[in-house]
Amino acid sequence: MEEADLKTVRGWDRMDIDLLVNIFKQLNMLELLPISLVCRGWRRACSDAWLWDTLDLGLLQSNFIPTRASPFVFVDEPSDRKLTRVLKLAFSLSQGNIRCLVFHFYLYMKDEHLNLIVERCPGLKRIVIPAWNRLSKPAIYRAIETWQGLESMTMPWCADPSALMEKISINCKNFTQLKIFGAFDMNLAVAVTTFLPNLKVLSLRCSRVDKKALLYFLKSMRGLEVLNISHTIMLVEGPVNGGSDGGLKVMFKEIDPAIRENTAGLRKLYFCSSKACLCCQRMIDDEGMMRWWKYEDWFWRIDEVSSLALGDTGKLFDAHCAEFAFLDRPRSC
Repeated sequence: MEEADLKTVRGWDRMDIDLLVNIFKQLNMLELLPISLVCRGWRRACSDAWLWDTLDLGLLQSNFIPTRASPFVFVDEPSDRKLTRVLKLAFSLSQGNIRCLVFHFYLYMKDEHLNLIVERCPGLKRIVIPAWNRLSKPAIYRAIETWQGLESMTMPWCADPSALMEKISINCKNFTQLKIFGAFDMNLAVAVTTFLPNLKVLSLRCSRVDKKALLYFLKSMRGLEVLNISHTIMLVEGPVNGGSDGGLKVMFKEIDPAIRENTAGLRKLYFCSSKACLCCQRMIDDEGMMRWWKYEDWFWRIDEVSSLALGDTGKLFDAHCAEFAFLDRPRSC
């Protein structure tokens, strides 16, 4: 190559940022860390919004044991330290560009973890946080007050739904999608209809649903577009299939006429009509409160509603990251 041509060749530190981002898209966060230290241009590419729009930590679980006293779970310190280090590493690289954050069903964070997320991810639009046994109400409410752009949340049943839904109503004007793990009772139905009248999508997949609460919700939420009641156990009053009176649980295989009448205006209604459904059988075995730890690790990530389904875990935190030994040793990120 002639000398004139050499002068026109750009070095690695001057490569087009779009090209770098496309290359770095194939890497996980541990592989991005040393690359981000090469030069300022590579650092900018490693923090690009396209790489960090979604951070899926679905492979990161807590090492825990159930307890009888609140918060009904004990998590060992190494698990807490691991989560802290992973979050700090991700946030140092992402530079505030994370818009969707996904946690494993059995990852139990503390207030200090949530506070770190709030500080470093103020622009979240979607959060999947099914386990919040160890989180205090003030920490949760502070997070909602900060995430004013929040549009979608996946969450467990909570004892005080009115306060939570009111916080969402006041602070998250674009909130339209909600997924509940656990139970849908009258308290939750009233809270959602009162404070989230603009809700468009609700998934109660694999939950225990009170029929009266569902009917109340459907009659009140005329703007609802999508409802998922697949694999639910329905709590009803009165005799069912020859049974005796009083709060019986039945599988939701056929749409009740009253429920069908009130779902006629929906754009999409998901329900399970298969008599051989494995998911429904698991709901029966678990008496309507799914014990997700007994089943495949990906099982809880599924949803018939495409906008709520999580699919495969993301590349940024892949199996290599989850198994990497240094995460179990004290080390600052």
